[in-house]
Amino acid sequence: MTKLLTQETLSAIGRRTEPQRELVTRRDIRKYAVATGNRRQRYIDGDQAPPMFHVPLFWDVVSLDALSPDGVSIDRLLPRFPLKKAMAGGLKIEYLKPIYPGDWLTATRTLADIYEKTGSSGQLIFYEVVMDIVDDDGEMVIREKTTRILR
Repeated sequence: MTKLLTQETLSAIGRRTEPQRELVTRRDIRKYAVATGNRRQRYIDGDQAPPMFHVPLFWDVVSLDALSPDGVSIDRLLPRFPLKKAMAGGLKIEYLKPIYPGDWLTATRTLADIYEKTGSSGQLIFYEVVMDIVDDDGEMVIREKTTRILR
């Protein structure tokens, strides 16, 4: 079978985003807790951020024309791939420290790997993006690894 990944595509491995710094607010914690049904009092009161709170905290705010047809922000970290249909391949999140209101968090995303496999439906491309989130002391708060599959 023909190889899908070119050297140019593979050369994107290791590419990093610019660090993105965001303030955690009590109000944002409370809104997220209500929206996601987290009913623990510490979340409802905004005293501590619930799991997954970090995900929308670092989403880009973009105009509609900067969205893909399925409504997702176009990821500038990624190279152009020859396959276009994206599927979830896995998500691993390590929570290393709790998040509190007033915390300043900085996220950096790295394209950690790109590889191809052949599945029952044909050729597939996998890519992995690691997001490291640190506090202002440089201590790791969260490490998230997302795997996506293209077919």
